[in-house]
Amino acid sequence: MPYKPYVLERFENISPDATMEILHTLLRFLHVTSFAAWFGSVLASIYFLKSIEKKLTGNATNTGEYTSLLQRYIKLETKVADTGFKMVIVTGILLASLYHGWTLWVFVKIALIVLQVALTLGYITRSIRTLSYPCSGSEYAKWYRLFTISLTMFALVLAVSFFLL
Repeated sequence: MPYKPYVLERFENISPDATMEILHTLLRFLHVTSFAAWFGSVLASIYFLKSIEKKLTGNATNTGEYTSLLQRYIKLETKVADTGFKMVIVTGILLASLYHGWTLWVFVKIALIVLQVALTLGYITRSIRTLSYPCSGSEYAKWYRLFTISLTMFALVLAVSFFLL
């Protein structure tokens, strides 16, 4: 008889129902933590942008250094947010397909996420990419409007998820 690792022997007698329950728990965990990474990257960006605001507005000196820092931060933040977003989509599709079904509220949640991405990317393209530094405080406030859009949409998605699904 071939060697079988102890770990596999421990899980050999698990029923298919228990396996599906474990998979469901794992998918929910990945879904929630991915959403938290996506949401957390947005919150971290608010704090970062607030901390460098004085260096990028008004008559601030050496704005080039802070502009470069902002660009590097955005690249890193985008990687985290994109990974979190993609994982939310993949785990959400798996959860809907395997466990919850494709109900009206699942489609509402999908529509809200699509709307959030469209509004966010549209606002970034229209208002954020046109910023040059140093800029006025009113121009810099466009960043905060972006976060207002994002956080409002996060709140709507969470409200649908917790109260309607």
